[in-house]
Amino acid sequence: MNKTSKKIGFIGCGKMAGAIISGVKSADCKNQFEIKGSEVNCEIAELAQNKLGIEVIADNRLLANESDVIFVATKPNYVRVVLEEIKDEITPEKLVVSIAAGVSTETIGKIIPDARVIRVMPNTPALVKEGMFAISKGAKAQDEDAEFVMELLASIGKVIEVEESQIDIVTAISGSGPAFFYKVIEDMARAGEKLGLEYDKSLLLAAQTALGSAKMVFERGETTVQNLIDNVATKGGCTFVGISVMNDENSEKLFFDVIEKTTIKAHELGK
Repeated sequence: MNKTSKKIGFIGCGKMAGAIISGVKSADCKNQFEIKGSEVNCEIAELAQNKLGIEVIADNRLLANESDVIFVATKPNYVRVVLEEIKDEITPEKLVVSIAAGVSTETIGKIIPDARVIRVMPNTPALVKEGMFAISKGAKAQDEDAEFVMELLASIGKVIEVEESQIDIVTAISGSGPAFFYKVIEDMARAGEKLGLEYDKSLLLAAQTALGSAKMVFERGETTVQNLIDNVATKGGCTFVGISVMNDENSEKLFFDVIEKTTIKAHELGK
């Protein structure tokens, strides 16, 4: 999909839409897009206009009519209503991108049969430009549509393409995952507090260590994650004792259960 002089419309201008808009506007390609939003909540609309510097209107149909790419960024329970509202404005030349959790491309296709649809699973770290996105193509979407969306989202994080049948797993790992990591960070910080360290200092230690460890994973080169563990957990040392506790408590099974049950729930909500 040629991205030159594209008009992008966001139906819904909440936090996630705002993160994407902000990322696109700050990227090198910002001059290639004209971005506009539609929002029924007056407070959110005013905030988006002031913070993002875009025009925000209250007419979803007009926005869809004037846009080449339409991001559906409403809450999932409003998606069907919005699609029914704009369906007559969607031509085969337009691209529909949905970031609504649990709404399949098949569901969108039933309401707008001719739509080229890309489904996106975002996560909240996009708000600090460290998002993780997974995209899936609908039945009529082309490879160039996927490439366009991936390039757009790369301005605020990392992007992968997956089969839509895998999107519930993605939801569990990266969509819900931030909360799981927050829980680990909080538990580590509280442990430090109980052992005698001030909570704020303990939280800083845990959070910064999580950030640095993640960066080490990305920059590991040919080293595996297990090698990174082994490099810290030398046999007989402090870390080795801690890893032994994790192994004894079967942390691998714990996290498998967490991801599996979250995946199952995501699948149920998708129905």
